Parts: sequence; C-alpha cells; structure tokens
Amino acid sequence: MNSRLAGSSRMDQAEIRVLENSAQLFRAAADQFVVSASEAVRSRGRFCVALSGGSTPRGMFTLLASGSVPAVPWDKIFFFWGDERHVPPTDAESNYRMAKAAMLSKVPAPANHIFRIPAENPDAEAAAREYEQNLVSFFGLRPGEFPRFDLILLGIGPDGHTASLFPGTAALAESNRLVVANWVEKFKTYRITFTFPVLNHAACVLFLAAGADKAAIVQQALENPQANLPCQRVRPEDGKLMWMLDRTAAGSLRPR
Repeated sequence: MNSRLAGSSRMDQAEIRVLENSAQLFRAAADQFVVSASEAVRSRGRFCVALSGGSTPRGMFTLLASGSVPAVPWDKIFFFWGDERHVPPTDAESNYRMAKAAMLSKVPAPANHIFRIPAENPDAEAAAREYEQNLVSFFGLRPGEFPRFDLILLGIGPDGHTASLFPGTAALAESNRLVVANWVEKFKTYRITFTFPVLNHAACVLFLAAGADKAAIVQQALENPQANLPCQRVRPEDGKLMWMLDRTAAGSLRPR
C-alpha cells in the first residue's frame, strides 16, 4: 500500500509517495528505476543514471541485483555517481564501493558502462575536473551545456544536504561547472559532487528517504519554504521530481 501526496508550496512540482515500510520503498524505487530505464532505452537507446550512496539506495540496488525485478536492460545502462567521498574506490566510505558490492558486481553491466569518480586522486579538484571532462565527452557537450541524465538518485542528510551540496559550502553558488570539489568544514574533507545545474537538467530526480531519523528534515524540506535547505534547490527545469519515503520518514508531514 502506498499513498500519493501533493507537493508543498516550495516543492509544488514534486510527486511524493509514502510506502508502508522499507521493503516496499525499495521495491517502489526499483520499479521506478526500471520504468525510467525502459522509457529512456525506447526513446534514445540507452539509460544514463547517476547513483547515490546511503542505506536506502543500497536496499534498492540489492533488490535490482536479486533478479526479482524483471526487464532491467543492463546492457543499455550507463552508470555515473552524483557525488563521492574523497577516498579510494576500495574504501568502506566509497559510494562506488557500495554500489559495486550491492549490485554492479552481480549483474551483467558492461565494465565500460561504469563511470566512477576518480576520488583516489590526492588532488580533489583534479578528480572533479577529470570527472567533469568525462561527462563532457560522454554527452558530447558544448561550452555552456549541461548533461541530461535520465535519472538521478538523491538522498537527504539531517542538515538538508543532498549529493555533497552541504549548507554553507561554496558549491551552492556554482552555476557553470558540472562537477566540483566541495570543502565540507564539519568533516574537514572535500566531497566531489554534481552541481545544481546538473541536477536540475535531469529528466527525473528521485529522492529516497527511510527511517524516523529523517522525519524532521523531510518535513522541513517539503513543508517549510523558508528553510533554505540545499535539497529544496533541486527543481528540474524540464523533468520530474519525485520523493519516495517510508511511513516513518513521512511521519511528521501534515495529512493530505
């Protein structure tokens, strides 16, 4: 069972779905992944997706890899990442490592369809520039153009950050770059992240959130236009914005 909620004034273009539990959330997210993939392959012959880290995407990845979700066009999918920690791909904190362990090592995705962020580079800015150039080359971009991903997966942190766009950081003001190395003072480290223009050029952006610990920030994001959270600035210009929540993450939202 799930319910669909209208968006708030700040998120008036969002489709918000509330699922009863995490298992149903994983399934709904996996189903949306396949819907987006099927539409993209039918229209353009390929599906370009940017993955995220976190426990909720991991549950979705595990389900997709299990074989219980039909019609996944693995050979037509091109995998990217919306952000990455400044760590090697073997590090426990690596978003790439998580996706590889949960899904990519278990499915017939061609190795040359997997575009990880080269975050092992000691120079985070050089890593960001290299990934940015990978996007330019892959999508055939001209100066001033942004890539159009078919689907971008995002989460939301307790401070309202998404990808690695944290409150008070320099990347929030970036309007020209595709990928930047964003210094996050509270962690004393760089994070490599897509910028808002990339997120907002996507055909579909899907936020995933589960657990009671997300209830307060989800309520702020979806119902408080004055909260000024980074996640509230994700509003696709010509695409779909979706939020999928389990019942506990949606627990503080007003009834619709």
